[in-house]
Amino acid sequence: MEAAQIVLRPVISEKSMDGTQAGKYHFAVHDDANKFQIKDAVEELFKVRVVDVNVLTTKAKEKSRSRRRGRTRGFTSPWKKAIVTLAGGDKIEFFEGV
Repeated sequence: MEAAQIVLRPVISEKSMDGTQAGKYHFAVHDDANKFQIKDAVEELFKVRVVDVNVLTTKAKEKSRSRRRGRTRGFTSPWKKAIVTLAGGDKIEFFEGV
């Protein structure tokens, strides 16, 4: 798998932006990627040194909405998130402007 296929997109939220000051960046990653592949992909894409990678999988959430025929129920898709800790002094410029 190539680096661009492993790291899908950054996760932009209030909680994730608080972590950028401590050198922790959040990314949505491919479901089949492991910690070692994520580390190599981030180092290759952003030219930084990764110290630690934490991975968690979010479960599907049930959602419902009202329609003309009554309520419709479904689920959101489960996805995998990686929290990447960079070496001191390294930054990812993409997150700096947000």
